[in-house]
Amino acid sequence: MEHISDLLWTGPWWKNRGIRKLNFCIALLLLTSALNGYDGSVLNGIQIMPEWAQYFGDPSDQTRGMMVAAQTFGSFIMLPFAPLLSDGIGRRRTLSLGSAIMCGGVLLQALATGQPHFIASRILIGIGLCIATNAAPLLITEIAYPTQRAPITAMYNGSWYIGSILSAWITYATIRTLSGSVWAWRIPSLLQAVPSLLQAILVWFIPESPRWLVANGRDVEAVAVLVKYHADGRQRDPLVYFTYGQIREALSMEKEVSSTTSYLTLFKTPGNRRRMRIVLAIGFFSQWAGNGLVSYYIGDVFASIGVTDPPTVGLINGSLQIWNCAIAITAALLVDRLGRRLLFLSSNTGMLITFIGWTLATAFFSTNGDRNAANAVLGIIPLFYFAYNIAYSPMLVAYTIEILPYRIRAKGFTMMNLTICIGITTNQFVNPIAIGKLGWKLYIVYCAFLAFQLGYIYLFLVETKGKTLEETAAIFDGQKEIDNITNVGYQAATESRIRSSKAGEHPDDIPLSLSRHNSMAPTIATDKDELESRRSRVPSGDSNYTSSNKGIGRYPRDSPDSIA
Repeated sequence: MEHISDLLWTGPWWKNRGIRKLNFCIALLLLTSALNGYDGSVLNGIQIMPEWAQYFGDPSDQTRGMMVAAQTFGSFIMLPFAPLLSDGIGRRRTLSLGSAIMCGGVLLQALATGQPHFIASRILIGIGLCIATNAAPLLITEIAYPTQRAPITAMYNGSWYIGSILSAWITYATIRTLSGSVWAWRIPSLLQAVPSLLQAILVWFIPESPRWLVANGRDVEAVAVLVKYHADGRQRDPLVYFTYGQIREALSMEKEVSSTTSYLTLFKTPGNRRRMRIVLAIGFFSQWAGNGLVSYYIGDVFASIGVTDPPTVGLINGSLQIWNCAIAITAALLVDRLGRRLLFLSSNTGMLITFIGWTLATAFFSTNGDRNAANAVLGIIPLFYFAYNIAYSPMLVAYTIEILPYRIRAKGFTMMNLTICIGITTNQFVNPIAIGKLGWKLYIVYCAFLAFQLGYIYLFLVETKGKTLEETAAIFDGQKEIDNITNVGYQAATESRIRSSKAGEHPDDIPLSLSRHNSMAPTIATDKDELESRRSRVPSGDSNYTSSNKGIGRYPRDSPDSIA
């Protein structure tokens, strides 16, 4: 049996025209996470500004918590409906809708005239973000080239820091140059609307998910996407047959288990329950690891160690975001090499150790006024984020999506986001009050929870590296299911070689018989007009194939442009 590695492009991705086009499309999708990061960081940055506090009447801790958490409330409102949109109208339409709503909310925030107006705008931003962030990572995972799926999807969450960096430094610049003016906080808010508007428009120029297309009976369009972006226009590329065969087999198996899908489906089978105990846990862990202290209340954290100058806090915040981004992106590129389990265990161990040090140093400063202890905190925080970013930034979204089968992927991802919202909300409400009343003693609670996280990850997290998306999603259902999907993929690749060698075959013939359940398959076209219609939609590249003894239907890999 041939291996999938025999079917894949092995050269640099930028030398393959199809993959190059695909990655430019994915870059637009990564913008969704960057927008999320910008939004989170801009609120953190403008709270440092005296102009913001003065404009909104020096809000109390409770009111400030409400203003910060309003975006999360908006997400809560939309959470049950976001996966219905992603599965119903498609990933692209859902993303465009979410970006448009977010753009409107941002404009309202920048023009806010009082606390109620500001809170309402934050709720609208939350609704738009919830819609967009449900669709974007699903689309990335479902269109990415197989060898790049894990690192690119891991980069999605890491891209949060790109927006955070821009926000932090834009905010720092307005603090320095527009001191005393309300535009010091309005300008960072207004700039957020630009990428939201661009994404709402440009998303129509990227491909729809082939998994969504197949699930909705649009197989020819799905194959066209795979041909154009995964095979650089080569109609009979074995990889197209392999991927298409696995998609149909996985969907057939899922349909056999349950003909309809609801939120209850997430917990109906033993495999789904095993998935959800991981998905729900890591979503909550990502927010209760202590990172929420710096993410949303950096001014309070630094005030606890005597650093209160707004430009200084803004400078530290901006530098910290650059550090976080570098670690998160680097870790994303190592996902397939090191594996998910090693990254998560290393991350949780590192966070526990560094947070204990953070707690001790803060305690020494608070009780003894030791300046060296305060300086130690400034050094420990980047180390803590190093540990956090090697797993939770790159793998939170990527791991969740890859272990969920297609039919429950959007809903399961929403449930993970629900636990994130719960974690964020409790953090946003509790932290400002708890810091004021407990001071450094609050950190002890986080130390205890980090110890619990480490034990949970050790017991339940499953390694998934080295498998295709469909194989990974089936890993919790048993080896038989994995073997079925794997075998169908190889049979499809072999079928492509056989069909390529036959004369007189229609270029749009697809091996629909390979699935065990043909009820999902469209009928092969026999009408002449329909055949011509399909040919116009699916590019043909049969003449580009050559055979070798190293793989199924191999063709030259060194010069893709010359054989397209």
